[in-house]
Amino acid sequence: MTHKKAHPASFRDPSGFMFVEEGVFKRQINPIYFKQYLALKDSGFFDKLFQKEVLIPHEELTYSSEQIIIQPEQIPFITYPYEWCFNQYKETALLTLKLQKFSLEHGFSLKDASAFNVTFHHGKAIFIDTLSFDFYIENSPWRAYKQFVSHFLGPLLMAHYHGAQSLKLMSNYMDGIPLNMIASMMPFKSKLNPFLYSNIHLLAKFEGKYNEDYKGESKIKSLSKKAQLNIIQSLYDIIKKLSLKEHSEWGDYYNKTNYSDAAFNLKSDIINAWISKLNTKTVIDIGGNDGTFVRRITSDIEHALVCDIDNNAVDFNYKTIKKNKEHFMLPFVLDVLNPTASIGFNNVERDSFIERIVKYQPDVTLALAVIHHMSLSGNISFEMSAQFFAKFSKHLIIEFPKREDSWVQRLLNNKADFKDYFGFYNIDNFEKAYLNYFEIIEKQSIENSERVMYLLKTRHD
Repeated sequence: MTHKKAHPASFRDPSGFMFVEEGVFKRQINPIYFKQYLALKDSGFFDKLFQKEVLIPHEELTYSSEQIIIQPEQIPFITYPYEWCFNQYKETALLTLKLQKFSLEHGFSLKDASAFNVTFHHGKAIFIDTLSFDFYIENSPWRAYKQFVSHFLGPLLMAHYHGAQSLKLMSNYMDGIPLNMIASMMPFKSKLNPFLYSNIHLLAKFEGKYNEDYKGESKIKSLSKKAQLNIIQSLYDIIKKLSLKEHSEWGDYYNKTNYSDAAFNLKSDIINAWISKLNTKTVIDIGGNDGTFVRRITSDIEHALVCDIDNNAVDFNYKTIKKNKEHFMLPFVLDVLNPTASIGFNNVERDSFIERIVKYQPDVTLALAVIHHMSLSGNISFEMSAQFFAKFSKHLIIEFPKREDSWVQRLLNNKADFKDYFGFYNIDNFEKAYLNYFEIIEKQSIENSERVMYLLKTRHD
């Protein structure tokens, strides 16, 4: 048997592990899980979930007494829970509950309910942990219930009451947000809600009591399948009703922009011409707001990433994707001034944004109306932003708002007495810094605006 090196994110489950072979992700299944795997396979359980497009499809490559190797459908770009907008997070929670309901109805159960078992592919949430299913034991409670609360219900409730920034706590709590922390952040009125009291406050209290049971004397109470299905339905109903109550500056950015209609359309035309010339198939739009300019691309784009710091903009984009049934676009939340870091054991369980986007290698990077925010809001020098984009961009389409632009003036005025420090912000210094990392292929001013578009090619010397 050839020894395979487990992926750094795949060491927690003795049932098997992911590994990479010649750039392709594969999964090894260990003998301890053969019985479950064969039952799931032979009963048609897997095939039904593949048809419903809720579980990542796989093909079986090899079978021996020592291991089974399967190859799942490859996902171009993995996003993590702390990068999802509110409605993406809701969809992953509802998908997990649907899977548990389906499992129970077919004699199985999810043995874990981690938010990291789900990602987005072809415009929708999809479950990616093939080995999470186990046999259902009659009258046993859902063993992953507490994990579901700490990974899904709790974070969504915190976002509902305190804003979408709460979802980013998952980057600090990969094993789920502690129940006592969730309970402490719920408003007092939540204790008057019977469902929230039992599923948050009482659960947190019991967890504290269980943690003090050093002798292991606590007994697991029995729960009928019908009762468990009722709990799942209640969880589903309350999560489905949750909404986000917050306003953002950028959520309706394109309704407040300082472009004329003609300038807006010209900008789109310039992007389209350059995208077409490069025979572009993959794109990332950094600071892409609600995906407007990616949707206006007329070329046949196979896959597009659209990220933005603002949850509401990403949320609006995701709702549009669902409405239009778009499969090519993947939105996610990203602060370009603080890109997602590598986390987990040895800082290698979950890759950073930079690591993932370098592997993704987009044909074109779009950076539209973002450089002035990086430079003036984030104090990022042109040299630093050029280094950032050069790490992963083959070609860069970047928009430079000149000093006279009204948005630039607004940002400069916010600097008060430090306004003069930003004297470096001008087009000459921008070009000088970027020419250290890029070649200028084309440059075009947007008429009736104070903005200039650049098509740049990364230098490899």
